Amino acid sequence: MKAFLAWLVTLGPFGLFLIATLDSTGIPIPGVVDTLLVVIANRTPALGYFCAFLATVGSLIGSMILFMIARKGGQRYLEEATSGERGRKFRRWFSHYGLITVFVPSLSVIPMPLKAFVACSGVLGIRPLYFALAILAGRIPRYFFLAWLGQEMGDHAGEWIKAHTLHFGLGLAALGLVLLMLVRLGNKESEVIDTGSPSASASR
Repeated sequence: MKAFLAWLVTLGPFGLFLIATLDSTGIPIPGVVDTLLVVIANRTPALGYFCAFLATVGSLIGSMILFMIARKGGQRYLEEATSGERGRKFRRWFSHYGLITVFVPSLSVIPMPLKAFVACSGVLGIRPLYFALAILAGRIPRYFFLAWLGQEMGDHAGEWIKAHTLHFGLGLAALGLVLLMLVRLGNKESEVIDTGSPSASASR
């Protein structure tokens, strides 16, 4: 596997696209996409944002593949993908927070679990369009930010990210909290509208 990855790295932008696709299908390749994107953006700045685009498209394709596998695999696949106490915890999180659990790990430059939440999305009836939009909403700013960081800081980009890990964590937590509040507010408004609708009144 290491030799195969090393060969993909030699392919440059196209290799980055393939690695991003494989990584998002659930094959564990932690950190390689981010690192390779930063390196290419530093060595060839003109390709930085193009590579960010390729990484985004590859990640979307890989995520949709895993999403559809989970969708067809059904409950049995979900049980396998989320086995163990940690997996069950992820399922509970998804049942409470929905696609927020997909968006936040997609956005985070700090490694966070995503496969279990993709599996939950596929099995539990999330619409493919909504799922794809959640992935894109996270991947686009993440990868374009990393491309910019590679262009500006080069070899020091990784050190800069590590030095600001706490800031990233706090920012993601705050963003997740805001999104959760918005979702709950939207659910409450929907309940009020449903309760006040003529059909609801007639059924009482």
